Amino acid sequence: MLKVGLTGGIGCGKSTVAKIFADLNIPVLDADEIAHRLVEKGRPALAQIQLEFGEDMLNPDGSLNRKKLRELIFSEPRQKQKLESILHPLVYQAIQTALEQLSAPYCIISVPLLFETGMTHLVDRILVIDCPVEVQIERVKIRDKLSVETIQSIIDHQVSRACRKAKADDLIDNSDTDYGLAEQVKKLHNLYLSFSTCRD
Repeated sequence: MLKVGLTGGIGCGKSTVAKIFADLNIPVLDADEIAHRLVEKGRPALAQIQLEFGEDMLNPDGSLNRKKLRELIFSEPRQKQKLESILHPLVYQAIQTALEQLSAPYCIISVPLLFETGMTHLVDRILVIDCPVEVQIERVKIRDKLSVETIQSIIDHQVSRACRKAKADDLIDNSDTDYGLAEQVKKLHNLYLSFSTCRD
């Protein structure tokens, strides 16, 4: 089965593209969704985060205070590395387990930090969703109600746009909101189907 790594900077439209692939009945494994499940109440990863970062990373109901944790890791790089050392091995283990259970011509593995975590070996091809930085900032400001400074900090912690584009096997331009997006995905869908046929 062909494994396509879907990645891109914050606000580039990875979730939208992943949904279009899912609507074409292609399995999508989302690293962010897996990470969210791993830190739910009662899960070992949450207990480890509590141990490493303290009680104040939890809400009164015992769930993870995502906002507080995000503010901490983007203000202190060492704390970010500590969190990643907890979550990343668990996320990739979950992806490997899920892959073993899939039967499809190809699948999408959505990993926002595919390059940053050095996990490109997990996939056969890399699909990058791209848009200008100013578009990223505007979208995230509207979606997440974050300050421009916070968004810029997140962008600065990710690999550069130029680096992602240079490493891409395939590229989707998502500069315009949803315009032509489905058509671009459909073309890649047909391409990936043809690759998977060749591999059989």
